[in-house]
Amino acid sequence: MITYEFSLLFSLRSEQEDPDMYVEGLYEAGCNDATIGIGRKGLIALAFDREAESATAAIESAIRDVRKVIPQAKLIEASPDYVGLTEAAEIAGFSRQNMRKIMLKGATSFPIAVHAGSPAVYHLHSLLKWFRDVRKIHVRDDLVEVSAVTRQVNLAKELSQLPKRGLSKRLRALVA
Repeated sequence: MITYEFSLLFSLRSEQEDPDMYVEGLYEAGCNDATIGIGRKGLIALAFDREAESATAAIESAIRDVRKVIPQAKLIEASPDYVGLTEAAEIAGFSRQNMRKIMLKGATSFPIAVHAGSPAVYHLHSLLKWFRDVRKIHVRDDLVEVSAVTRQVNLAKELSQLPKRGLSKRLRALVA
């Protein structure tokens, strides 16, 4: 068994709903391995340290446990996934300056940002795989695994919100 660290952010039925009313039930339903954030009405966040055979099993069981108590909760985001370079450096154990040097040295092969604005946003999984595979920098396997799964969860959530017809074949070919 490996302990996976990840967070899940959910919206509740209404923006006025008090998330505090779910804390005890979440604990009893199996979320006793999570720190629960209830700072904003209408939202609830859970930061898990969950033991499981895989990151997929950990995240799936966490979502199921939350839905036992709050079946109407809508997943907003699973993390770690979307990160800026500063956050990626922190997660990977680098200084921000070292991260910038690493990025500039590998400019042609460096992962493409999801959002190229200021600040740029990346998928953590792309960065970690690049550190490991291209730059040969040691990265924890559990972190690579959990970032891959949270990326998939966020992608699945986004795809589920598309109209049933989805992308046309031409558009799909253009963005692939």
